[in-house]
Amino acid sequence: MTADFDTYRLTDDHEHIRAAVRELSEKAIAPYAAAVDEDSRYPHEAMAALTKAGFHATHIPEAYGGPGADGVATCIVIEEIARVCMTSSLIPAVNKLGTTPVLLAASEDLKKQVLPPIAAGETMFSYALSERDAGSDAAAMKARARLDGDQWVLNGTKAWITNAGVSAYYTVMAVTEPDMGPNGISAFVVHEDDPGFEVGAKERKMGIKGSPTCEIHFTDCTIPADRIIGEPGTGFRTALRTLDHTRPTVGAQAVGLAQGALDQAIGYVKDRKQFGQSVSNFQGVQFMLADMAMKIEAARHLVYVAAARAERGEPNLGFVSAAAKCYASDVAMEVTTEAVQLFGGAGYTREFPVERMMRDAKITQIYEGTNQVQRMVMARQLLR
Repeated sequence: MTADFDTYRLTDDHEHIRAAVRELSEKAIAPYAAAVDEDSRYPHEAMAALTKAGFHATHIPEAYGGPGADGVATCIVIEEIARVCMTSSLIPAVNKLGTTPVLLAASEDLKKQVLPPIAAGETMFSYALSERDAGSDAAAMKARARLDGDQWVLNGTKAWITNAGVSAYYTVMAVTEPDMGPNGISAFVVHEDDPGFEVGAKERKMGIKGSPTCEIHFTDCTIPADRIIGEPGTGFRTALRTLDHTRPTVGAQAVGLAQGALDQAIGYVKDRKQFGQSVSNFQGVQFMLADMAMKIEAARHLVYVAAARAERGEPNLGFVSAAAKCYASDVAMEVTTEAVQLFGGAGYTREFPVERMMRDAKITQIYEGTNQVQRMVMARQLLR
């Protein structure tokens, strides 16, 4: 039997996208990455460049004004941006996270209402599931929503909301039937102009400092009744389906970040001289680089496989999506730590980007479900 090797390769379009995003990232994003981190400021330069090039929300279908890129292409975009600036990669990543519940479960009218402004780059779309006391146990959320005539009234607080204050739209999960557990949770689209909506203070974070992370508050926040996503009580299921589609994008961030750190380390050890020769001549260093590159390549392929399976709408995505996110983020943490080690004392300073990359890598092991939760997801699927 002859294998059809052409079935497992990126298309020419995927490679063209990679080349275009890499060029844009090197020219328009990388020069500002250090300042974005140092000043904890939003990467406006990246937002402008990505929007102009149409890379800010590549996943939105053409029917709603977007490019209609597939899941693998979106991961490539995120990967290449994260290679130079993790904070900036959150622009397309968070847009996908926020809008995926809408794409999966919202009415056609709601899609036509909220997706075109994102596709046009007029604003962004964040995702609000977690609360201070409902992180890994998201079903324990306390936020409430009740139907009052032709509008929903929301009360409560959501925490750890990426790009809060920059985004105009938010997918919000809230309890509509308190006695029904996860089946009593519904999903809504909230706009920043809705009465009773407020963004809290920015968190002071270890990494991804240029992306604001805040609480958002709802105090008798009223939204039109048609801004519910899907039927009442289906919100938690939509949230879990969303994560199956978006966890590969976290994996893509991790792969890009790790690749960027490896690239920096290779350049440094080639130039650095010790004991009368290039540090890259030492076998111990060579073994470190080989292990780093090997694990990055394995993570990259796992991410692409997960993204492709999600794009095809295959069932039982939980395992491969969790595996992609979990493995890639563990690799990113390991590779960035090793990169700092290869730089020696210089790597521990802000003079070189590997210090920032190591701090940025940590969040990929935490958000969209900690890696302990990812292992639970995988184990449950194995043991069913």
